[in-house]
Amino acid sequence: MPAVIRLLAKRLGTSLIVLIGVSMLIFAIARVIPGDPARIALGPNATAEQVTALRDKLHLDQSLVTQYGYFVADLFRGDLGVSLYTNRPVTSDIAQFLPATLELVIVAGLMMVVFGLPLGILSARYRDSWIDNAVRLVTLLGVSAPAFVWAVILMLVFAFFLPLFPIAGRISDTIAVAPVTGFLLVDTLLAGNLKAFANAAWHIVLPAFALALSGIGQAARLTRSNMVETYERPYIEMAQSYGFPEKRIARRYAFRPSMIPSLTIIGLDFAAMLGNAFLVEAVFAWPGLSRYGVAVILRKDLNAIVGTVLIISAMFLIVNVVVDLLIAFINPRIRYSQRAS
Repeated sequence: MPAVIRLLAKRLGTSLIVLIGVSMLIFAIARVIPGDPARIALGPNATAEQVTALRDKLHLDQSLVTQYGYFVADLFRGDLGVSLYTNRPVTSDIAQFLPATLELVIVAGLMMVVFGLPLGILSARYRDSWIDNAVRLVTLLGVSAPAFVWAVILMLVFAFFLPLFPIAGRISDTIAVAPVTGFLLVDTLLAGNLKAFANAAWHIVLPAFALALSGIGQAARLTRSNMVETYERPYIEMAQSYGFPEKRIARRYAFRPSMIPSLTIIGLDFAAMLGNAFLVEAVFAWPGLSRYGVAVILRKDLNAIVGTVLIISAMFLIVNVVVDLLIAFINPRIRYSQRAS
């Protein structure tokens, strides 16, 4: 079996075990949170008979192990139950809200790569200069505050004081786009509506940048640190002695060996954005899965809570598997170690 396939099988097996553990943990936590889900769903005016009937329908009167057994049986049929918040199947809610969150996270991830890596390269190339100090200060500010704090700051500065960007939503109410993929940037291009595409892009800039700032700072700082260490290697001194251009040395000989740790951090930060998007979506009224998750948690919607956490966990694990494969592809030593084992 090729080394990469063996690595993929190993990572998928580990991820499946982790996902099973997450499902057990969140299933138990969701049911020990104070409050009766049936009473919360039906409201204070519901009769005791109505509450009892809903509790029986949700199997809340049975043991936790029995409830989990029902959940697993339904899960194998692709059924996550009905949301008490929307009165719709949880799978339908996830299909509606997940694309908005994925679009936000993907754009934020692109910003993290586009800004973070070049800043790290620039800082390492001009280390100990004013450029290096300025970049380090900016990246330190980026990692010093959580995403929702930057969301509030960016909204106040660029939406209120300087009304350059819209405050909330994914697109203006006056623009209608037929949903195809759920990704507005893609759907507007498929419809050939460049005006709608520009409007959707303008709406996503602030929330995506707020979500990406911490990752930009971490990627830049780690890239700088690794490249500074790489610059001290003998082969860099030899390339400099041969008169190679500094841009070529920085890009080819210093950055590429330093890319593996940076890629690992970028992958972890990208996956973590799925969780960090909760409050960013709330600040910008972004109709995504994370905002939906906050709403169902406040209403103790058991099926929706478990479904939302499972989807976010699965996405986190998928990103980590992809990052592991990319690192194995970039670094031959990992492939050889897998082959040897």
